[in-house]
Amino acid sequence: MTNILDMLERAADKYGDKTAYSDPDKEISFSDLMLSARRTASCMLKKADGQAFGPGTAVAFYMEKSVDALIVMFASMYLGSFYSFIDIRQTKNRAESILSVLDPVFIITDDANSEALNAFELSSDTESRILNIGKLLKEAGETGVDEDALLKRRSGFFDKMPLYVNFTSGSTGVPKGVVVGHASVIGFISEFTSVFGITSEDVIANQAPFDFDVSVKDIYSGLYTGARTALIPREYFSNPSVLMDYLADNRVTTLIWAVSAMCFVSIMNGLEYKTPDTVKRVMFSGELMPVKQLNKWRKFIPDAMYVNLYGPTEITCNCTYHILNREYEKDEVIPIGIPFKNEKVFLLDENDNKVESPGTEGEICVSGSCLALGYYKEPEKTAEVFVQNPLNTRFIEQIYRTGDLGKYGEDGLLYYTSRKDFQIKHMGQRIELNDIDVSAMSVDGVSRAVSIYDDKRKKIILFYTGETDKDVLAESLHKKLPPFMLPSKTVKLEEMPLNKNGKIDRKALEGLK
Repeated sequence: MTNILDMLERAADKYGDKTAYSDPDKEISFSDLMLSARRTASCMLKKADGQAFGPGTAVAFYMEKSVDALIVMFASMYLGSFYSFIDIRQTKNRAESILSVLDPVFIITDDANSEALNAFELSSDTESRILNIGKLLKEAGETGVDEDALLKRRSGFFDKMPLYVNFTSGSTGVPKGVVVGHASVIGFISEFTSVFGITSEDVIANQAPFDFDVSVKDIYSGLYTGARTALIPREYFSNPSVLMDYLADNRVTTLIWAVSAMCFVSIMNGLEYKTPDTVKRVMFSGELMPVKQLNKWRKFIPDAMYVNLYGPTEITCNCTYHILNREYEKDEVIPIGIPFKNEKVFLLDENDNKVESPGTEGEICVSGSCLALGYYKEPEKTAEVFVQNPLNTRFIEQIYRTGDLGKYGEDGLLYYTSRKDFQIKHMGQRIELNDIDVSAMSVDGVSRAVSIYDDKRKKIILFYTGETDKDVLAESLHKKLPPFMLPSKTVKLEEMPLNKNGKIDRKALEGLK
């Protein structure tokens, strides 16, 4: 298996009429998905009007996730192009900049988002490439499959062709587009589904939008194993009762969610409203999981497997995992664990020496078949972090330097400690801001907490949500932290600002200080 289309065709042959994907409005079987994708690809070829498809060319999406979007995503693969979802909630200027970088063959949108897209300042050539997904699929349904054209395109496919480009949530300028290839996804998903025992009997609840790589685990785990993937609309994550009804009604077994999504459920008492008792796997990633919120999940769904996943977009979803095998105290940090078999994870110190001693911090570095192909049209930025392994002088071994810091515990497991840019020097002491966050979140009545550093004023500022009074929190932190780690200012918020990937938006917090 060298291409995701091999995975799709195997699934269509093996699982046939079994539902592959569903959303609140539509569902589609594996066999119908393959047929619809092939018809849509044939239709898009006719519409291309001289525009070239193939490796390195994009089909962009400006719409929310849906079953219909999946059909066109797979159609883009049949054409040899990659897909890229544009976050519809980002600023107009940023979206325009991303589209300018992508220069897509087509931009796919829907009725709900076409007006906003039409207001973009795009070249007349780019504007002519906008397709309404409803009209496209209707026309494709009346179109036969151009077998010869698709077969001809397929003959030139190779395993390291780009599959998708996800743009990072950078705060200034044009964010970097991370290019991930077919082979990397196949290699990761085959191992991921094996480790956690996902089968055709499972129902995966997709939380993440398609421009966030957490969704890759949902989409392709279902395709690889024959599991059904139920797409959860974004708006359900502002209505806990609707969300929990959806999980229960779909008899969901597997959650692969961002930490903030899990915290939304537990903070809003969603599990008390209704417990989805069919859930048997709960996997989380993206940020430090507050133990207090995790314990609420474990109280209501005690028999599920709970897994902490770690890994940046640049290494295709995740490179390490830890299956929780005990209870954790409120002020403990959950380990990120051990590497997946097809990836090598290690620590380097500031002088590029390997770090192996427990408790000694180093930068987390990753090598293996799942590395991304680099940043789209950004060779210089790619060369900064996708580098030769300094420990290997015998052959070419590319690694990705994550910019994350970690250390090994006495238990032999790897622990994430901080981002390089979250490590500060304050009052002559080196401080990990995450240590302050963990201590704050261990206090009763605090649901989430994040600290930032005002370098100009040399002050630590702590933001938190919850019922606890600021004075009570400050008193508790005085008992938990040394004086040089105590926040200079504490700000109580109604809710944490989130970025497009559902993580706490530290840049937005800086504007509130």
